[in-house]
Amino acid sequence: MNKIKRTLEKALSEAGTILKRAMDQPKHIQYKNKSPVSLVTKTDKAIEQRIIDIIHARFPHHAILAEESGSTGPSTVSRSSAGSTLSRWLIDPLDGTTNFAHGLPCVCVSIAYEEGGVLKVGGVWNPFYKEWFWAEANKGASLNGKKIRVSKTKSLSTSLLVTGFPYDRIERAEYYLKIFKRFMVRTHGIRRLGSAALDLCYVACGRFDGYWEFNLAPWDQAAAGLIAQEAGATLSDFSGRPMSIYARQTLATNGRIHKEMLSVLRPLVARRGTL
Repeated sequence: MNKIKRTLEKALSEAGTILKRAMDQPKHIQYKNKSPVSLVTKTDKAIEQRIIDIIHARFPHHAILAEESGSTGPSTVSRSSAGSTLSRWLIDPLDGTTNFAHGLPCVCVSIAYEEGGVLKVGGVWNPFYKEWFWAEANKGASLNGKKIRVSKTKSLSTSLLVTGFPYDRIERAEYYLKIFKRFMVRTHGIRRLGSAALDLCYVACGRFDGYWEFNLAPWDQAAAGLIAQEAGATLSDFSGRPMSIYARQTLATNGRIHKEMLSVLRPLVARRGTL
């Protein structure tokens, strides 16, 4: 595991350097899946390739699940004393691409390592804010080396929430805004930062009390989800079942306001369907 951690640290660090250098350069923007709101840049692809190169130089037989290149590498697995397990890295090379394209430094690199379907370690790095979030399974979470915990806010009425809108928000704008409104009138406020990984990390360190979003990909929430969990967050889908990074509903709170957030989400999601 020490070699895993050193590799992850190196990949995050070098990816952050590429990201920081690219911020003031011309952006070469393309659109994925013919969507006017799903952006990708050359920097996303360059960072992802560098991360993969670093990982495969040390672990050539490990699998990769990354935003731009998808699932690559062996689908079978490395052997250990515990038996056969899948060793896989989940990579979001540039979370917050739209922010990056507009020169807004609310962006990060997110990398997690999963073994046998269990997240073991994850890191999220924003080189502009100089914030390095880190977690290891059953060992807690930290920000720049200092242990972090979720907030102690006790009620939804005194909470600050954060959310994001999925790529189908043009087609389902009224539905998503209906949920937004229900929380808006019940809280101190809602923020929309444009980076799911940072949203989860900010719940982890107590800046936000709760976060909800539809249709995240595994790489969006793998590292940051582990960080939030290790910082004491409660994670579930919108029905209260344990959250899966491979599912389509993400609710993360400080635990104290979880039931209240579920009470808002459940009826609206039940009427619309699970999405």
